[in-house]
Amino acid sequence: MSKQLTEAYIVAAARTPIGRSHRGVFRAMRPDDLLVAAIQGALAQAPGLDPAAIEDAVIGCAMPEGAQGLNMARVAALLAGLPKSVGGVTVNRFCASGLSAIQMAADRIRVGEAEVMIAGGAESMSLVPMTGHKPSFNPAIFERDDNLGIAYGMGLTAEKVAQRWNVSRADQDAFALESHRRAIAAQQAGEFADEIVPVEVVSRSPDLASGGVREQRRTVSLDEGPRADTSLEALGKLRPAFAAPLDPAGQATGMGSVTAGNSSQTSDGAGCLILASEAAVQRFGLQPLARFVSYASRGVPPEIMGIGPVEAIPAALKSAGLAQADLDWIELNEAFAAQSLAVMRSCGLDAAKVNPMGGAIALGHPLGATGAIRAATVVHALRRRQLKYGMVTMCVGTGQGAAGIFERV
Repeated sequence: MSKQLTEAYIVAAARTPIGRSHRGVFRAMRPDDLLVAAIQGALAQAPGLDPAAIEDAVIGCAMPEGAQGLNMARVAALLAGLPKSVGGVTVNRFCASGLSAIQMAADRIRVGEAEVMIAGGAESMSLVPMTGHKPSFNPAIFERDDNLGIAYGMGLTAEKVAQRWNVSRADQDAFALESHRRAIAAQQAGEFADEIVPVEVVSRSPDLASGGVREQRRTVSLDEGPRADTSLEALGKLRPAFAAPLDPAGQATGMGSVTAGNSSQTSDGAGCLILASEAAVQRFGLQPLARFVSYASRGVPPEIMGIGPVEAIPAALKSAGLAQADLDWIELNEAFAAQSLAVMRSCGLDAAKVNPMGGAIALGHPLGATGAIRAATVVHALRRRQLKYGMVTMCVGTGQGAAGIFERV
């Protein structure tokens, strides 16, 4: 006998500021501590909720090892002060880990297995590098040409997308500049305030005069990446960071076009959403921000992984019973300007609806956390601007695309 699905509502959505990796404000901060801050920030948005009602915490992480290994979801849930009855599982779909975590948590509610769930993501690219500390590719990848794309660096896949979809260097740089412009404007207007939970950073250094330890504290409340001083001239001076794409004969096809300036910033950050059933919303007097509508993930050739949203977006819309024109706000993760523009042009996305407050080129991309961070952005933006439908979508390493749709309620 089939069982009717219930609805899953987002009742809280919080994130930390995003810091630049290696040299930024969170360079020495553990990702599980960032996640603790995001969890506690989300709980503060749902004051009537009994934490004992939370069934599980599903947390995304693209490189779950080192400081973000050992099932970071469970560790952070405990460190955040949640009851020991709250479980935790860490999941990995690379850049879509945080979005997949939301989908998994929502599905537990929708099939009636849970009433309240935590979902989110956390990543420190300062403490754990993009490919992990000891990457080990399966040798079979290199035995067939059609599998080589699995081992491609992300920059090379962006070059292939730029070449195949005819995305010029000038267009990439202009897109990057607009990302910074929108992010700065949003910061100045205070539009991130609803979603960001300030994080206190403590730094310690030896005090030689006293023989003790000098402690300094600062509160971080803004994303570190947006730059008001960037310009087309400055972006145009940056050298391509990756090898030029090759033609079928294996010859380089001129200069590459992907630079550090038109690519996403490596970053540190965390995000957390609390999802609840309709029964839990009523029991605890919660105020939903949005309804989780649909999710889709699809595969594409690994060597052009950046085009993944082209397959995932229509699938998510079909599952939701919506047309693309119904979307009012689109958070398209800017892994690279090249792939963002290729996706927008292929799908016919309205540029005014895509990343109205800037994207990962300006704000940063802490891999497995990004899906949850961008979901927090979209659900608060829908409420603040009284819009109806929003979407989070991104490309995923090894050739995937993911998309999730939310509805303001």
